[in-house]
Amino acid sequence: MSWRELLPPSLVILAGLIGILLLCVTTKDVQNPPRCKYGIVVDAGPSRTTLFIYQWSASKENNTGVISEHGSCAVQGPGISNYSGSPEEAGNSLKPCLGQAMKEIPEEQHDQTPIYLGATAGTRLLNLISPTVSDTLLAAVTATLKSYPFDFQGAEILSSQNEGVFGWVTVNYLLENFIKYGWIGRWSHSRKGTVGVMTIGGASTRVTFKIKERSTDPKNEVTLRLYGQEHRVCTHHFLCYGTDQLRKRLLLKAIQDHGYVRDVSNPCWPLSYSRAVRFGSVHDGPCTGSNGSLRTPTCEDVFHVTGSSNSSACRKLMGSLFDSSLFCGFSQCSPNGVFQPNITRFQVISEALDLVKKMTPSTDLGQAVDSFCGLSMEEVTVS
Repeated sequence: MSWRELLPPSLVILAGLIGILLLCVTTKDVQNPPRCKYGIVVDAGPSRTTLFIYQWSASKENNTGVISEHGSCAVQGPGISNYSGSPEEAGNSLKPCLGQAMKEIPEEQHDQTPIYLGATAGTRLLNLISPTVSDTLLAAVTATLKSYPFDFQGAEILSSQNEGVFGWVTVNYLLENFIKYGWIGRWSHSRKGTVGVMTIGGASTRVTFKIKERSTDPKNEVTLRLYGQEHRVCTHHFLCYGTDQLRKRLLLKAIQDHGYVRDVSNPCWPLSYSRAVRFGSVHDGPCTGSNGSLRTPTCEDVFHVTGSSNSSACRKLMGSLFDSSLFCGFSQCSPNGVFQPNITRFQVISEALDLVKKMTPSTDLGQAVDSFCGLSMEEVTVS
């Protein structure tokens, strides 16, 4: 895989962004509609929340809006799923960005501006552990959003299917695979065709692509009509295969493979990097589990983990987190054995890979990863 198949995460927000506005949100009708309309999407991801303001013309292209980003605001603090002990703070964390939206959107259009919050995999995981807590969190952010004069459209946990489909819409929209603005000053249908999207988030990974025939699993399929054309889209969701959860699982596996001794070598950490790890921090959710054949430490037990920066050993350790029968090319299978079409081009969205891209000169993804994994902690810090 080359870097051309990677998109920086800043271009694609996993909650759907454009997709939500195109597919889910309606706007209030007024007697004299403004030339431009606005919409607000709050992307509540596992590690952070971001508020996006979108703008589009009151007219549409083949019954679908042509949308541009008007502004954005990074919510201070962690993702809302991290406020399980103080739900009211999850709502309060949104207020500075909502205040910014009040200033950027004309006051006379506040009550016509739809606002929607989509919580993603982090809150889905929390919902698996404690539905009551996740409901309380959503109630807190709902109360905050409703206290502002915007047209509240909902605050909910996005289904894995919707999250994948919205991301697919966003990527292909940004790549002008649906329509493009020609040099003659008109919109026209693109002939490039769509790309599949692999989104590696914090808690999960999604693979979404267009299909010609009905899939064998209808619940993962949806039909969209965008800019006068129909698209049948299939999405597969792999909970616990996001970067944050994989890091936890990998660290837990390293501790287990050392037989729970207190000093552990981690080949996926930079050379000479060392840190004390509390066992409860890597063994605290549905994605992690312990080896029943050995004595399981308590949550308060501490392990001293040191990086050895060994890319081949890291690949082997990472491979152990996947089913051994699934070692094949991405065009043949994916983490849970779901067949993928080998005729579809894919764009990969990953903050981790975006970091590797910035820090290594190689144009080949495999070589870049090997180069990055060979860096010491000092080299990583300097870079």
